[in-house]
Amino acid sequence: MNITRRALGGLAAAGLAAPARAQSEFPSQTVRMIVPFAPGGATDVVGRILAPGIQEALGGRTVLVENRGGAAGVIGAEALLGAPRDGHAMALFTITNAVLNAGLMRDPRLDPRTAFTPVSLVATLPMVLTVGKHVRANTLQEFVAVMKESPGRLTYGSAGAGSINHLGAHLFNLRSGTQAVHVPYRGAGLVYADLIAGNVDWLVEGISSQAPHVRSGNVRALAVLARERNPALPDVPTAIEQGFEDFEIMNIMAVFAASGTPASAIARLEGAIRAAVAKPDLARRLREAGAEPAGSTTAELQRFWEQQLALWLPVVEASGVRLD
Repeated sequence: MNITRRALGGLAAAGLAAPARAQSEFPSQTVRMIVPFAPGGATDVVGRILAPGIQEALGGRTVLVENRGGAAGVIGAEALLGAPRDGHAMALFTITNAVLNAGLMRDPRLDPRTAFTPVSLVATLPMVLTVGKHVRANTLQEFVAVMKESPGRLTYGSAGAGSINHLGAHLFNLRSGTQAVHVPYRGAGLVYADLIAGNVDWLVEGISSQAPHVRSGNVRALAVLARERNPALPDVPTAIEQGFEDFEIMNIMAVFAASGTPASAIARLEGAIRAAVAKPDLARRLREAGAEPAGSTTAELQRFWEQQLALWLPVVEASGVRLD
């Protein structure tokens, strides 16, 4: 059979059109970004900055932030697993969901290494240790001295047992030789009211959500838990500056989908997230919130994820904390 050049061109065009149409079918409805913590925390702050950028990159398709807090992010993770695996549901995970739960969860169904698939690393977030104004400490050394005066009297809040707030504070107690009582909440954002009221004494949480409370004078920041000071709180020294060698706690914000989500949908979401984070205005807002923009490829997130698992799983094991 003689096939003309024009016919070949027509076949090629038809072949290209079909994948294009298939790709354009996603997203075909509202995309849910599940934030597995209560409103007001660092994850919620970053999610609400990010969502409009993703929406624009997806051609205006609505991206809805859905807070599903509780159980150190497990309720949100379960919500993602219960959604159709077609790409229209994703979750903005922290280090708790993506890394710590691999050592914390007894239920293998919720093991992040098998339950979820990476999409893109959105940002990294250094943590900061704050105290209520009622606590008699302006430096880490003074804070350690206060805790050693009355072991186990001071309390610290967290987003739940096994969260980065919990394990980060636990690690600080181990490193400083102090004791404190853990008070879990449904999200780190809910700790602030009690921290301001004096009902809980201290908190380890991301700069993005803590900075406004520090600037307003409602809480006192004692140390940024990173290698360098942060532009969001330039006057707050690092723990390393105050004699805590190599003491660094970093949270992450990364988008994951449920395992089994089509690769084409993952690729579209990855592209939309990277396009959003690359926008100067959105990147600036993330930095102002204390988050360092990333916007990685899926492969880059996979490698970074594996590194974080190797770093934190021994800490989780040493803590003895397990979640049913």
